[in-house]
Amino acid sequence: MSHAREHPLLHNRRPGPQAHIVVVEDEEHLARGIKYNLEAEGHRVTSLGDGDAALRLITHAETPVDLVILDLMLPGMSGYAVCENLRASGHEMPILLLSARTLAEDRARGFDVGADQYLTKPFDLDELLSRVKNLLWRHRQRARRLAAEPPLAPTFEFAQARINFETFEVVVNDQPARLTRLEIKLLEYFVRHEGRVIPRQELLEQVWDMPGHLQTRAPDQFIRRLRKLFEPDPANPRHFLTIRDAGYRFVAVPAEN
Repeated sequence: MSHAREHPLLHNRRPGPQAHIVVVEDEEHLARGIKYNLEAEGHRVTSLGDGDAALRLITHAETPVDLVILDLMLPGMSGYAVCENLRASGHEMPILLLSARTLAEDRARGFDVGADQYLTKPFDLDELLSRVKNLLWRHRQRARRLAAEPPLAPTFEFAQARINFETFEVVVNDQPARLTRLEIKLLEYFVRHEGRVIPRQELLEQVWDMPGHLQTRAPDQFIRRLRKLFEPDPANPRHFLTIRDAGYRFVAVPAEN
């Protein structure tokens, strides 16, 4: 969005369910434009200019925060640190990162600290509004789906690994291991659907909260990381399987050859 604008069709739009959105952006004109347009969509918006204040507000908010739009380059605490702290505190709302950084490693770091999506500046207003709408809808759908599913046992074990989905503690071969929020989310989805072939499209929609038609190698990259951590021989996986032209399958106890 090079400049937020007063959209000529705003007065004709039918706002969806109101959400509480926190915008953390130190460029005042950009923050003001984002806030104006999100409020025109029917949302309640709180705008802040630094990471420390954002972390305090979100952690102690009287009304739940449904989505965070977070710039990376902030005075004081960076957007990366804010995102990582929110996830470490157990906050599950979608987080959309904004950044002028375009390198793949910057995006990867954003996802590693728990971001749901990454939008590069300058961006188009309609794309921002579309992403916000999509993230809110998918988060609500996921919450409904999880509420309807039987709860997982707090601890799951396979091979030489033990995973606690409540505390995010992971132990492999009696050694503690660290998984990012997204890796835990992917692993949990595999465990819930153990033995079933899961199409790439489904993983993008249910784990990444992205449209399934997107062309991205994210699932492959994350599954390689799970193999590296959990498989005795990552080059010949027995638990995290790729099913050619179909998707992926998780097997906790492989059949003996």
